[in-house]
Amino acid sequence: MASGILVIDKPADWTSQDVAAKLRGVFHERRVGHGGTLDPMATGVLPIFVGRATRAAEFTESAEKEYIASFRPGVVTDTQDITGSVLAQGPADVSEAELRAVLTRFLGAQEQLPPMYSAVKIGGRKLYELARRGQEVARTPRPIVIHALSLEGRDGTDFVLRIRCSKGTYIRTLLHDIGQALGTGGCMTALRRTAAGSFTLRQAVTIPQLLSFAAEHDPAELLMPVDAVFSAHEPLIVTMPQAARLRNGAQVKDWQFRPGTYRVYAEDGEFLLLGQVENGVLTTVKSFFEVNTLGT
Repeated sequence: MASGILVIDKPADWTSQDVAAKLRGVFHERRVGHGGTLDPMATGVLPIFVGRATRAAEFTESAEKEYIASFRPGVVTDTQDITGSVLAQGPADVSEAELRAVLTRFLGAQEQLPPMYSAVKIGGRKLYELARRGQEVARTPRPIVIHALSLEGRDGTDFVLRIRCSKGTYIRTLLHDIGQALGTGGCMTALRRTAAGSFTLRQAVTIPQLLSFAAEHDPAELLMPVDAVFSAHEPLIVTMPQAARLRNGAQVKDWQFRPGTYRVYAEDGEFLLLGQVENGVLTTVKSFFEVNTLGT
């Protein structure tokens, strides 16, 4: 069975679920998930997890993301992006200096109100379902962190921004709020994700490239191993007896282990798990070894 990770350059007008569904057919594998939803109008990095690798999807979902976004001052829409209905439109004479001054206010930890056009559930209903019926309900602000926010240039009347942020950040809401702070209003006109955790556009393939390759080759050849998710962590190699203990769910104590989080491998090179060492004791954060469910 195919197992691993593929970074897709998501096309515009596809949902993240559309991409995952397409890849289920390509890999003939039911277990396919993605590492963080992108709006349909957005493009860029969408990590796809196939087979047992789906166990690692949560780590990319919770990782930092980076985006290139286009912001148009002076236009306010109901969806907070250019695809929505215009609610207000007016002069947008904003200088680069004025925008940079406002951007600094949005750096760091803060709370953000989820937009009505989002998949957040309240009372068992997704907000966008209520929004499409013309309803607006009270929402609770959520904590986010904007790690970096810079002006990269201009594209006609739009400003191009680079944003590095935490999980759960709505970029269109961020740009809407920036417009409010400017006093002109504003909306998002384009969005491209350039990184999700350790994955970047350099690793991404398009849907046409994938389908072309799969027509003549086994698409599993394109998959990265699951330990690629944890490339930021140092490797830790354990002995085969220690690996056996870990497979059985036990801890392993070794005075040579230093504190930290590790990619844990057996001596034969097999990636076993993401582990945490404290006081010389290695415990499992998440296991990734294949489980033999057959009787002996």
